[in-house]
Amino acid sequence: MELRPGLHRIGNDMVAAYLVVDGSGITVIDAGLPGHWRDLEQELAALGRSVEDIRAVLLTHGDPDHLGFAERLRRDHGVPVYVHGADSARARGQGSTNPGWGPMRLGPVVKFLAYAVGKGALRPVHVAEVREFEDGEVLDLPGAPRIIALPGHSPGSVAVHVPAAEAVFVGDALTTRHVLTGQEGPQPAPFTDDPAQALRSLERLRPTGARWVLPGHGTPWRGGVDAAVDAVERAAADAARSPRRRGRR
Repeated sequence: MELRPGLHRIGNDMVAAYLVVDGSGITVIDAGLPGHWRDLEQELAALGRSVEDIRAVLLTHGDPDHLGFAERLRRDHGVPVYVHGADSARARGQGSTNPGWGPMRLGPVVKFLAYAVGKGALRPVHVAEVREFEDGEVLDLPGAPRIIALPGHSPGSVAVHVPAAEAVFVGDALTTRHVLTGQEGPQPAPFTDDPAQALRSLERLRPTGARWVLPGHGTPWRGGVDAAVDAVERAAADAARSPRRRGRR
């Protein structure tokens, strides 16, 4: 799906990955689930491009529902896969955490799990070899992506800012559709290692001035980064004031 010229999404509001496209090639940001490979091929065909045009995969963090087809691109096509050093072991399958699920509703949980299983979530493929990027680094890749460290969801969570696309890709630093409750709008993401730190980290997004805020789960947000961060902060404050709502099933 084209969001704007040079900016495409594959997947859907359950799980999404993104393509930044320019004359020098394609940067893939996050790789969804293994079953999104077919979605990738279809989007490339619609663009008149091929897998050979992909220059790199940038991972916003090392969780399995963002690794998807990354190893397939690396192994079969020589595409380098980048991740922050603090999440490199996670991406290689050598480390993980077990954060609480938090609030949930049966219907949305079942819908999310059914979708994820259908896209290969029970057979996650970790990345055998990764390259590491650092906070503030601007990569020599299509879109000239800049890395913004956002620790909290995981130690190595990052956002990827692409000024040419007016976009910042935030992974699970926030969500616009909570996969466990079905609640829509910018809000804290579930499965977060350190929710308080994740909330503080969002302030680092404001200087981008990005129009598009693109999460790994949920609808693309076109209302600007300040409005998105403000909404997440309000949602977190509302949840803190309403503990019964947090535990409601």
